[in-house]
Amino acid sequence: MSDETALLIADVLEAAGALRRLGDETAGAEGLTQARWQVLSVVSEEPLTIPQAARRLGVSRQNIQRVANDLVSLGLAAYRDNPDHRGSPLLTMTPPGEEALARLTDRATKTHRTLFAAIPDEEIRATRASLRRLLTELDRHEGAPGKR
Repeated sequence: MSDETALLIADVLEAAGALRRLGDETAGAEGLTQARWQVLSVVSEEPLTIPQAARRLGVSRQNIQRVANDLVSLGLAAYRDNPDHRGSPLLTMTPPGEEALARLTDRATKTHRTLFAAIPDEEIRATRASLRRLLTELDRHEGAPGKR
């Protein structure tokens, strides 16, 4: 591995940690955790089973189950019958969950505008393209092409 590759990996991990802390701060301002925000977000487009949500987020099913149960107890999400699998209900957002996600998204958008104001769009696009290529290679290495 070249020095540049090792430095890239270190930088990506450092950025991920900083973005995770920012996400915790943003979610906390709305009385949620970043984990709850992520689960709300992943089921915002369509209801998912717990295993489907876990695969999308790249975490354990048990972790998502715990967070989903918390969201349900808070009234931000609900379980509904799954016509394709009786034993695996679908997690869906409730209207209060949709409102909470909208507030979080708005807060995050404002923060991101400020955070990225000094970085030209072309640099952001180029960085994102490089990261997408890296993710594609990671998927290929893991034997899961097209996973991301």
